[in-house]
Amino acid sequence: MLTVQIDKNEVRQIYLNKIEEQLKAVESEKVFWNTKTLQEKTDMSWTEILDKFFYDPRCPKYKVGSRWRFPAAEMKKFLLTWLSEQPKY
Repeated sequence: MLTVQIDKNEVRQIYLNKIEEQLKAVESEKVFWNTKTLQEKTDMSWTEILDKFFYDPRCPKYKVGSRWRFPAAEMKKFLLTWLSEQPKY
C-alpha cells in the first residue's frame, strides 16, 4: 500500500508562485498603458497624476489621436525615479 502525505502550506506556496509568474508574464506583454492603467498602477486619480508628474518633461507619454499612451517599461522606470525624488516625511 502506498501512502502520500501533502503539505498544504507547501502546495499553497507553489501555486501562489505559479500565479505570480503568470501575472508577470501577462504584464510584461503590455507595451503601452492607457490613462486608466496608469491610474491603477500608481493608485492615483487622473487629477493627481496631472498635478504631480504628468507635465514633468521626463514623463514618457505619447498622444495617439485624442488619447494618451504611456510606454510601460519606460513609465515604470520614470515612476521609480520620480518617487525616489519625493520628500520623505
